[in-house]
Amino acid sequence: MAVSGGADSTCMLHLLVGLRDELGINLHVAHLDHRLRGADSEADAGYVEGLAKSLDIPLTTGREDVRAYQKKHRISLEEAAREVRYRFLADTADSVGADRVATGHTLDDQVETILMHLVRGTGTRGLVGLKPNSQWQMDNKRIAIVRPLLQVSRQETADYCRHYRLAPRLDASNLSLSPLRNRIRQQLLPLLRSYNPGVAEALLRTASTAADELAFLDEEIARLWGKVVQRQGETIVLDKRRLGKLSLALKRHLLRTAIEELLGSLKDIEARHIEEIIAVLDKPAGKQISLPWGLVFSIEYERYLLGRDPAALCPFPSLAGEYTLNIPGETRLTGWRVEAEVTEHGKVAEKDDDFTACIDLDKAGNELIVRSRRPGDRFQPFGLLQPKKLNEFMIDARIPRAWRGRVPVVCIPGQTIDTPGQIVWLVGYRIDDRVKVTEATKRVLRLRFKQS
Repeated sequence: MAVSGGADSTCMLHLLVGLRDELGINLHVAHLDHRLRGADSEADAGYVEGLAKSLDIPLTTGREDVRAYQKKHRISLEEAAREVRYRFLADTADSVGADRVATGHTLDDQVETILMHLVRGTGTRGLVGLKPNSQWQMDNKRIAIVRPLLQVSRQETADYCRHYRLAPRLDASNLSLSPLRNRIRQQLLPLLRSYNPGVAEALLRTASTAADELAFLDEEIARLWGKVVQRQGETIVLDKRRLGKLSLALKRHLLRTAIEELLGSLKDIEARHIEEIIAVLDKPAGKQISLPWGLVFSIEYERYLLGRDPAALCPFPSLAGEYTLNIPGETRLTGWRVEAEVTEHGKVAEKDDDFTACIDLDKAGNELIVRSRRPGDRFQPFGLLQPKKLNEFMIDARIPRAWRGRVPVVCIPGQTIDTPGQIVWLVGYRIDDRVKVTEATKRVLRLRFKQS
């Protein structure tokens, strides 16, 4: 259990010691010195050590430089302390074989948390506030959190400590108005109580209602998940048509659930981020929204993608540079192996797939290169009478924007970069009509691209 030495965690420790036989639990105390309050922090650690010893409970202590962590990660001091603390708790739980960590959060913490979420901007999930049981996850760290005092007020924990003549530590930093939670506790809540003395109870009722509604939404999302969502590696794929048929409430909740599926939590994901995604669902393919933690929401033609790399699902390897094909023979380039075979017209084998093409060698020539697209590229797609811009063809062929720079282009070398040569084949899609095999063709060049 996490014990800071304050009234709440001291009360929790004392209570659980008295109930451990009834509950059938083993206890282990964890205390972290955040190195924020000098001698007071050291005194807190000494107090917890003495308390654990007097109750005959094993103890793990640690010291971390929270200010250095804050500077490195460019986050608030409050958030830095929280992340460092929970990492320490996760490590301690792992080292002693504990399956959960108890924290001393109280009813007052619940009220303050709900207000913090409202001030920062939240959806239904944020209105729920703290839960009696939850999961904390960051990177590869994950722990189960239990909050046995969540229905107990801060005043009640203080009264309990006085009754049992416990002498918890007082944290002077709680008087500072720098952290948002302290400003809510000392300024906003007293102001709200001047409007409604029962504002805390009203907020708790709201949290209870939000929890019920959230449970219903979770059930609906679980029922719809496999129909609308697929996870492929570190990318979430959402079916555009099926998502579009959902109610706005279900869309919001599904998007939050998808983000949480990837990140492990909704830390830093605010209501405005979800609304930004909602606002672009009807936008054309190619539109992207940047989200916290490097996530990107991308719009393709028939689907939406959520992940850190919009090109993660592209079937084409990254292509850089320019490669001359060995004709006949084999050419290896980044991510590809290209087989080139020259044969007579009547002896051409059937095409295997979209990565195989047969062209008239005498029209194309045997000096061909492979590269990615360039500005100004044009070609005459098979079956058309006039050339068109390559980018226009890619749009018409519904090639996702993130893929376009990776599609190999087989072409006749141009004189300069500014005057690209004639395209022979856009690999995976269409050959140029001017090099197609006809009855007059004498020699056929059969090209086959295989990923290596």
